[in-house]
Amino acid sequence: MTGLPELRARIDELDQRLVEVLAERLAVCQEVARFKEGTDTPVIQPGRVRDVITTRRQLAIDRGVDPDFAEQVFRVLLAETHRIEVAGARPDAAPDKSAAPESARSALDTVATRIDHIVIAVEDLEAALQTFTNHLGFHESALAGGPTAGMAAVAAGGVLIVLVAPEAGPDVAEYVERHGSGIQHIAIDVLNAGYARAALTAVDAPLLTDVVVDNNGHEQFFTVRDPALGLQLGFISRTGHRVGIGGANVLALFAALAGAPERKIP
Repeated sequence: MTGLPELRARIDELDQRLVEVLAERLAVCQEVARFKEGTDTPVIQPGRVRDVITTRRQLAIDRGVDPDFAEQVFRVLLAETHRIEVAGARPDAAPDKSAAPESARSALDTVATRIDHIVIAVEDLEAALQTFTNHLGFHESALAGGPTAGMAAVAAGGVLIVLVAPEAGPDVAEYVERHGSGIQHIAIDVLNAGYARAALTAVDAPLLTDVVVDNNGHEQFFTVRDPALGLQLGFISRTGHRVGIGGANVLALFAALAGAPERKIP
């Protein structure tokens, strides 16, 4: 039976190969950039980007990999290749970076990965939707669990924003009346919600909730609303299906927030 050290050694080997493939791919992108310099080929070609995303999603499906996860990986890669094409080749790719940070990373720094979604409280849902879809290039995205009155989600690429209006319920109406339109919370994706919460508890962060797990396997907890920031933070770990945020998740937060005192983060 293969032991844990052997499995970890195999992962280390695969990671080395992965970095080597990334380096090779980026080197080819530099060749593409040099080719484009001598032609009138535009740097950004939307058709090519859409083709890469679509075909790589299908490759992921064929290999049993979640296509949303694969798309996130390739969107990050596409962003870096675009940077290379615009900035050109540099003699030193990262002169100000090192393998080991100068100071020890915090516990949260270890597990935080990206912004998962943003919730915005709005006074007029239809007007907000029109702004995002007609003027900012977003498209409407379905909420997990089906439509919820007074709520809508908009997306663009890997960016998800949830809009919540007073019609969603009295707790939302109270929040909007008190604070007006604006970002209600930013949800940070973490590897493990329990670990992240323990890390914040250790530094006396003002937390609003314990870790709550919904039917889709989302582990979430929230800080209180900080008056200096004008918002609160949420932390989410997807331990079940990779589904979007549902209306019930967002409304539960507003319910927890109702009546909770505002505290400044130390």
